[in-house]
Amino acid sequence: MRLGQTSLIHFISRFSASALGFVATVLIGRILGSDGLGTYYLILSVVAWLGVTVKMGVTSALTKRISEGEDDSAYVVAGISINIVLFVIVSALVILFNEQVNNYIGYPAAAVVVLFLFVNLAQSIANSILNGQHLVHISGLFNPIRTGSRSLVQVAALLAGLGLTGLFIGYTVGYLLVAALGFWIAIRHFEETRLPQRDHYYELLSYAKFSWIGSFRTRAFNWVDVTVLGFFVSSSVIGVYTAAWNIAVFLILFGGSLSQTLFPEMSSLSANEDPQAVSGLFETALAFGGLFLIPGLVGGALLGEQLLGVYGEEFSRGGAVLPVLIVATLIQGYQRQFTTTLNAINRPNLAFRVNVAFIAANVVLNVSVIPKYGAIGAAAATASAVAISLVVAYYSLSSLIEFSIPFGEIARQWVAAAIMGLIVQIGILFESTYIDFRYQVLVVMVLVGLGAITYFITLFAISSRFRITIIDNLPVQFG
Repeated sequence: MRLGQTSLIHFISRFSASALGFVATVLIGRILGSDGLGTYYLILSVVAWLGVTVKMGVTSALTKRISEGEDDSAYVVAGISINIVLFVIVSALVILFNEQVNNYIGYPAAAVVVLFLFVNLAQSIANSILNGQHLVHISGLFNPIRTGSRSLVQVAALLAGLGLTGLFIGYTVGYLLVAALGFWIAIRHFEETRLPQRDHYYELLSYAKFSWIGSFRTRAFNWVDVTVLGFFVSSSVIGVYTAAWNIAVFLILFGGSLSQTLFPEMSSLSANEDPQAVSGLFETALAFGGLFLIPGLVGGALLGEQLLGVYGEEFSRGGAVLPVLIVATLIQGYQRQFTTTLNAINRPNLAFRVNVAFIAANVVLNVSVIPKYGAIGAAAATASAVAISLVVAYYSLSSLIEFSIPFGEIARQWVAAAIMGLIVQIGILFESTYIDFRYQVLVVMVLVGLGAITYFITLFAISSRFRITIIDNLPVQFG
């Protein structure tokens, strides 16, 4: 029950953050247009890639080593010192090659990239410490704080006429705020303060040398397509694509919360007993990994153009891209549970192979299809690459532990989603016949809400596992 409540708190926090981010992105799209939004996301893509080099898996290694319950403060000092050295090296290279960076982005943003790298690194270190201390629910609460403060400052700055500069200020404020709060809380949970020894550096680096590819893989999932698109299409097309991507990744939040919550528990269980002991938690993760993604795929296929139209009329042309991106996130939702489990049972080398398979496939496929097929090719390439990595992940984990795929539970989620889709389709027909176009945004929100209610009520009725999970995690138990 505690894990369920922790996952729920973490998910609600991330959901709130994404909702705030969605609203802010809609406003950015309406004020700056698809071209301005595309430029902003190109900057974020550069920061994402360079951030992998700055962190080099050390933040993931911090979570792992701290979760094992020994010498947490020593590992923190060692991790921060490694990351500072990497940050200085990468920042110097960005400044040295600032002309090339600015030419790619199409905006003088080299200094902004360095600033974003710093605040992003600080926030990542704080979160990794909190997650290792089993304070996932607290690190999760920082998501809406970060996104809310960032969004408020960005929107206020845009209304004040600051343009892209306002977006940069808001991003910096949001990340610095939660980094400071995170370090303050984490330090209060140290039982003692110790300086690191050589062994602490070795233990971090021995894990990080494999786990860094996990961060690289996450960036590849989120940014390879955007990065490659930057060489072949206009900023306007990138703006439309990233608007669709924002909706798609909105649906993967629960799976991410589930994996982050279960990781320290699996890690501790595996360390104290044996790898097979985590199979029950892993099967639970699979059972609920598609809880939001499955109905999201059905809804995205039916309401893609209308959902993107919320950003502005020019964004509706991405309607065909959205369902393909949701397929990619659906497959990713399951694959993440496999790699999380591999890392938790201290087999980052196998997770490394899974991630390498995805990255290689994603880069090759995106470079191959984007020049000819553009945005829809990018979405299809990402979905295909993550499917390949899921197969590799399945065989890697099944060679270590025995587990069962909960096909029955997943099938019931599809049944509930199909019933939801029928109700939404009826609503679409009614809207096209009787509702004034001027109220389209309101109608879309109503249809999304109606679909969500239909899906969860249906699933509650047909799935005893889902029903028991909900009842067990209610604040007040019913007899």
